[in-house]
Amino acid sequence: MMLQVEKVSRTFGGLHAVKNVSFQLAEGEFLGLIGPNGAGKTTLFNCINGVYPPTGGEIVFRGQPIAGLPTYKVAHLGLARTHQIVRPLNELSVRENVMVGACFGRYQHTKKRARRVADEVMETVGLAGRAEQPASSLNIAQKKRLELARALAAEPHLLLLDEVLAGLNASEVAVMIETIRQIHAQGVTIIMIEHIMRAVMGLSDRILVLNYGELIAQGTPSAIAANAQVIEAYLGSPELAAQLGKEAIDEPA
Repeated sequence: MMLQVEKVSRTFGGLHAVKNVSFQLAEGEFLGLIGPNGAGKTTLFNCINGVYPPTGGEIVFRGQPIAGLPTYKVAHLGLARTHQIVRPLNELSVRENVMVGACFGRYQHTKKRARRVADEVMETVGLAGRAEQPASSLNIAQKKRLELARALAAEPHLLLLDEVLAGLNASEVAVMIETIRQIHAQGVTIIMIEHIMRAVMGLSDRILVLNYGELIAQGTPSAIAANAQVIEAYLGSPELAAQLGKEAIDEPA
């Protein structure tokens, strides 16, 4: 089992951001995580990768308890993430940004090896031609790719993607989806937070739905699209849900 989350909660004063969330993630699985804004999705990611210690519950990553471990130790174990708001190191080049992921990831590579890893990853995400540019010169779509590249350079077993499609136009979304498919096909287990429903329905093997910090549903994309509680809490329209369910069935794996 890649990841086991058991009754995880996180409170901030009187606010219960995450309430007793439990799920398991198999190796090689692609898991979607959806829900309204403020549902606790990013907070759950922050608990998993060590930004916040859970207020309660257990998190086990590849057989090792990690709840409360600092982020750098979680990264060394092979868990990487992107952030909803991109955070490039603007004073460094694109290549140097990606090298940071390799130096502080699973293998903690030397600079020489990190450069080779970075070059391979930049090729994968379509940034090879911009390796020497300062990160500050990239547009939002390129910065999203850089964020993904830096996480991928850590050579993770598990990759957490937090709204990597946000802010992209339709053609940029299509290209990014294909890149994510390729990464998953290479054997990386993925959990993705996303509001573009056609993307998450098409990519995911299984979907979790959070609302007010609670897990209200989990299942296949078609089952989630047909779930009355999910429609009421998030999808809104039964007609849209039905269409999404059809697309989830028709979408190639």
